[in-house]
Amino acid sequence: MRFDPAPFLAVARGTPRARHLGRVTRAAGLLIEARGAAAPVGELCLIERRDRAPLPAEIVGFREGATLLMPLGDADGLLPGAVVRPEERKLSVGVGEALLGRVLDGLGRPADGLPPPEVVEERPLLADAPRPMDRLSIDAPLETGVSVIDGFLTLGRGQRVGIFAGSGVGKSTLLGELAKRATADVNVIALIGERGREVGQFIEEILGPEGLRKSVVIAATSDAPALVRIKSAYVATAIAEWFRDRGKDVLLTIDSVTRFASATREVGLALGEPPTTKGYPPSFFSAAPRLVERAGRTRRGSITGLCTVLVDGDDLNDPVADTMRGLLDGHFVLSRELARRRHPAVDVLGSVSRLMDRVATPEHRDAAAKARRLLATYEDAKDLLAVGAYKPGADPQVDKAVRSMPEAEALLAQKIGEARPMAETVRRLRELAARAE
Repeated sequence: MRFDPAPFLAVARGTPRARHLGRVTRAAGLLIEARGAAAPVGELCLIERRDRAPLPAEIVGFREGATLLMPLGDADGLLPGAVVRPEERKLSVGVGEALLGRVLDGLGRPADGLPPPEVVEERPLLADAPRPMDRLSIDAPLETGVSVIDGFLTLGRGQRVGIFAGSGVGKSTLLGELAKRATADVNVIALIGERGREVGQFIEEILGPEGLRKSVVIAATSDAPALVRIKSAYVATAIAEWFRDRGKDVLLTIDSVTRFASATREVGLALGEPPTTKGYPPSFFSAAPRLVERAGRTRRGSITGLCTVLVDGDDLNDPVADTMRGLLDGHFVLSRELARRRHPAVDVLGSVSRLMDRVATPEHRDAAAKARRLLATYEDAKDLLAVGAYKPGADPQVDKAVRSMPEAEALLAQKIGEARPMAETVRRLRELAARAE
């Protein structure tokens, strides 16, 4: 009689695989060590605790036969010898249209007190960036409603730009205006390492109901574990990719990359990575490009990336700022001096959009170049004008700049909540350039 293995194979396939359970042997600082938990890096595990729900943790490495885990929550109640149960899956986030208008925590769970949103699929947090030959040229502008950006630093759909700012110069206000006024279909906003009060203030006062309706907010506050703060950036990116793949133009805001870098530093140093410039480990300098490269324009849609960078003491040569400048397609510098005089506080002369020449019309580019020269001339002569050392008529270009500054300031300044169509901005820009000739 011929042997038929099919019934035995069916039983074998239906039998759950044995899990290699481990036990906690050490917990110090951010790290938990376990023995026997045979699972790959990146796998999610549950660690039993006394009188509390199991603690989720991620495998982050191995050391001398021990498995290194990092908790995704409070490690209170953890005991020596606690059972570590690998879950045979990696972290993912549920996605769907129901996420619009919702506020999630750093792992994609509801943080607004509402029931869990209906999701249509699970997306892994880590994914490959689009291949170079799958990317489309960025040739269409993204209208923001902010004159200084639309006029002098025009954005393209799928561009990646950094907003470099110190504390108290209007960064959050500008982000709220962009979320409400930009012509993107969907906003995905990651608030990393913010104080809880500031998260609520941003959502209620700056973003408001108008902006929240077409937004998904991911908030990992400053008291969240370092690994959760890191994951929040990937949660936001995975959600943005889902909307992009459905043909949407997405505006992805990561606020801030500096706090993402600080969390990466905490994790890296705990794992024993060698500190480099200002203590940042090599893992940050490899993680930053992998995160940034996931934005861009593809055949299905686009992700326009806004990455804010907190510059310590307004130092634009900070390691994080320097790294991000090399990865992005432009940067906007917010000036503390301008913040005292007008909103938004974008320093036109210190900022650049590397793709403006691709997405703006020749007339627009010409007018912006002439107006920029006007602003540069005035900036060079500002000190002489302030002390009364400049005599009118000594330099015709300076005279033109002085006469045109009220009109230039009116174009650059904008009240909070005031949206200007891009066509109006370009018209006023061309009028300014014509009078300066």
